[in-house]
Amino acid sequence: MSNIGWIDLIVDVFNSIMKVMQAALQTTHNDNEEKTMSTDRRDFMKMGSALLTLGAGAGLGLLPAAARAAEMVRVGLLHSMSGTLAIYEAALLDAEKLAIDEINASGGVLGRTLAVVVEDGASDPAVFAEKARKLLERDQVAVIVGTASSSSRKAVLPVLRRAAGVLFYPVFYEGQEQDPAVVYTSQEATQSVIPSMQWLLRNKGKKVFMIGSDYIYPRTCNRIARQTVTQMGGIVAGEEYVPFGHTEFSAIINKIKAAGADCIYCTVVGGSVVSFFKQLRAAGLDGAKITLLSTALTENEIDGIGKDNALGYYSCAGYFQSIASPANERFIKAFRTRYGQARVIGDPMAVAYNSVYLWKMAVEKAGSFEPAKVLAAAAGLEIEAPEGRVRVHASNQHVWKKVRIGRARADGQFDIVWESAGPVEPNPFPKLSVPA
Repeated sequence: MSNIGWIDLIVDVFNSIMKVMQAALQTTHNDNEEKTMSTDRRDFMKMGSALLTLGAGAGLGLLPAAARAAEMVRVGLLHSMSGTLAIYEAALLDAEKLAIDEINASGGVLGRTLAVVVEDGASDPAVFAEKARKLLERDQVAVIVGTASSSSRKAVLPVLRRAAGVLFYPVFYEGQEQDPAVVYTSQEATQSVIPSMQWLLRNKGKKVFMIGSDYIYPRTCNRIARQTVTQMGGIVAGEEYVPFGHTEFSAIINKIKAAGADCIYCTVVGGSVVSFFKQLRAAGLDGAKITLLSTALTENEIDGIGKDNALGYYSCAGYFQSIASPANERFIKAFRTRYGQARVIGDPMAVAYNSVYLWKMAVEKAGSFEPAKVLAAAAGLEIEAPEGRVRVHASNQHVWKKVRIGRARADGQFDIVWESAGPVEPNPFPKLSVPA
């Protein structure tokens, strides 16, 4: 808490003490004791002033335990609330706020109430860095939960190191990173790409055409995919990348047809995926005619793409809203009670919710909000999340988690057609023999 926060709390306690003193003095006041009362009141005032002076100098050490328990601990939520990523990231913020409300309702963390500080990264890595600095240095948050794109996460890393902060990062990503200030609470690429390619080649055909947006996540995923397909005796029938905002896919669709591909591995994101899926369907390559699998498709994206355009396509993720478990049913009920019955929940939202609880567990295990102690305590933590049991790896700060493949239904939800036997170990630095 900032110095101003300490002093405000001390002043509140001081004022409460003075009110009690003054009330006591009033009840014993009479004409014969007026002079004595005046002396007593001065003595009480001196005592209260001394308390205020000592309290301001020594924090809350001299205050009762009840006053210390009332202290608020700030949690920073850092997401894009404006710009191109706002639609995607705002939903994560909703899930994080729900978790914080639940934690406060159950008594907080180490007896402290959590206070939310939200900052807008504005879909700009430079702004993310600036806002992270504000959260850590001015707001003195105990943790930051957030960022989404790899570029925004990487922009925040130097700020975390300088301020000795900690980030819980809730979005699936390409791997190739292990920063000591970060707990990576979603799947890295090997946890989704390798199982996806294995499932495709065993069940849907040997020829895979890869198409993605032109940035680090698709390119890294496709390196892993190419290696897995080759190791399993399959064929990479083609590989294409498109810039963000690309809308004309007819030439690539013709290549897919000409290659005789059995499957499409898709990592196209943003508005481009809407155009791609619509044009595939118009070209006769809908979910009934070809197997398309994405590691970047959730229920939230289907809302924007259109349920008809995604019908029959596959997604690989750790969480689907259709998971049947008591933990997931409670999560869905709580989320919809707060935000509306029409809301859908995708994988990153569920992971964002988990992230807040994992941080809480790490704090309680450490017995401290100090970031270094929290990071050390996070190793090996397990949580029964809406997606099932999730465990923080003992050494690489990523999470073990189940992997699932779902097929999109007419209502925009997924039928789960395959899931791993147990949690899959994270491997953020796989050995890749194929060229970049």
